[in-house]
Amino acid sequence: MVKRTSLEGDPCPIARSLDAIGDWWSLLIIRDAFLGVRRFSAFQRSLGLAKNILTVRLRALVDRGILAIEPAADGSAYHDYVLTAKGRGLFPILVALRQWSEEFDDRPEQITTTLVDRVNRRPVRKLLLAADDGTPLTAEQTTLAGR
Repeated sequence: MVKRTSLEGDPCPIARSLDAIGDWWSLLIIRDAFLGVRRFSAFQRSLGLAKNILTVRLRALVDRGILAIEPAADGSAYHDYVLTAKGRGLFPILVALRQWSEEFDDRPEQITTTLVDRVNRRPVRKLLLAADDGTPLTAEQTTLAGR
């Protein structure tokens, strides 16, 4: 197995983010955590992932401060994996990935759920990139600037 090159020190924030969450298992673990999954066995059941791979991914997410380990909420000897503030900050990224797939997937009819707000049960509006004054922006209307 080829060892992955770390992008942790790369000056590009996209590359650095991918170093922390760039494999699909990590993103699916984070998705499940947002859906309320907390236990190792529940992650394994949901993802169908081998125990050794799940162990490595969970450990990496904990080491990176995306998940935290807490005593089980039910008082049992088990422990729970919970999203930290850093982990909860990934929610817009997951929503953006979902919305991208809903728009461009080759088989959108196979998508069986819709993201809705909990109170009104209405679909969530598509994410929008906007300038400080609220003006919508496209990729062509943005550029990178030095700090």
